[in-house]
Amino acid sequence: MPTVETLTKRPDFLRAARAARAPAGAFLVQARKRRKDEGVSPDLVRVGFTCSKKVGNAVARNRAKRRLRAVARAILPLEGRPGWDYVLIGRANETAARPMEAMMADLSRALRKVHT
Repeated sequence: MPTVETLTKRPDFLRAARAARAPAGAFLVQARKRRKDEGVSPDLVRVGFTCSKKVGNAVARNRAKRRLRAVARAILPLEGRPGWDYVLIGRANETAARPMEAMMADLSRALRKVHT
């Protein structure tokens, strides 16, 4: 299983924003295959999480990101591809309300869509 690492730098998020997108029910997935010259190990799967103020106040945004992190921890080691960056973007009133099993199925479906 590939190692999953968290995206922290803004340029990584901006590069992912220009890449493929797949709506996934309670969130949006952006995914891109990294180039070899970026200086990152090709064996890593990297993932970032973000929620805008449309999701709610700080408490609501943090709750949504915690749920996105839990879904990513469960699915990305199994279905994420090494050498790819993923960004999960929370949606207002949906990320916090959708059942976790449905969110996991949504992420799996979105990853299949992005990789085809």
